[in-house]
Amino acid sequence: MQCCVCKEKPATVHLTQIVGDKMQKLDLCEECAKAKGINDPTSFAMADLMLGLGASQELDPSAVGMELKCPRCGFSQADFKKSGRLGCPECYQTFAEGLAGLLKSMHKGIRHVGKVPDALRKSRETGDRLKLLQKKLNKAIETEDFELAATLRDEIKAMSGPVPAKAAK
Repeated sequence: MQCCVCKEKPATVHLTQIVGDKMQKLDLCEECAKAKGINDPTSFAMADLMLGLGASQELDPSAVGMELKCPRCGFSQADFKKSGRLGCPECYQTFAEGLAGLLKSMHKGIRHVGKVPDALRKSRETGDRLKLLQKKLNKAIETEDFELAATLRDEIKAMSGPVPAKAAK
């Protein structure tokens, strides 16, 4: 197994961090481990290593002259460096300058777009398609294109599914 940093020498130092249900592994050669200050496992923050191997320099409070703290939760840059997590949503604005570079290197972009469950995504797509068809149907009726209107009406009915019969009184 090769070192994750230099990718040349065999890894002799193996670090594993488990947070929640996720496990992160880091394999380093002797020299890279010493360069990162990993002589004593309790004397370093694994977040510094996992966040792009040098993220601590980007959020170094001594470079700014004073340590920033989130006005909402009181989270500091040192707290972020220790845990690798931010305290609240406002932390993203507070630490925005240093985070942009980190997020770009760690993810596809700097804005979280989230995920949508398949059933909800399909439901939204169907709803959007029905709205579009309804607009086209209204336009076809306005322009008196009744053949197109009939086709669109049939397509809308097919997408909407069968209408349940009313119960007899």
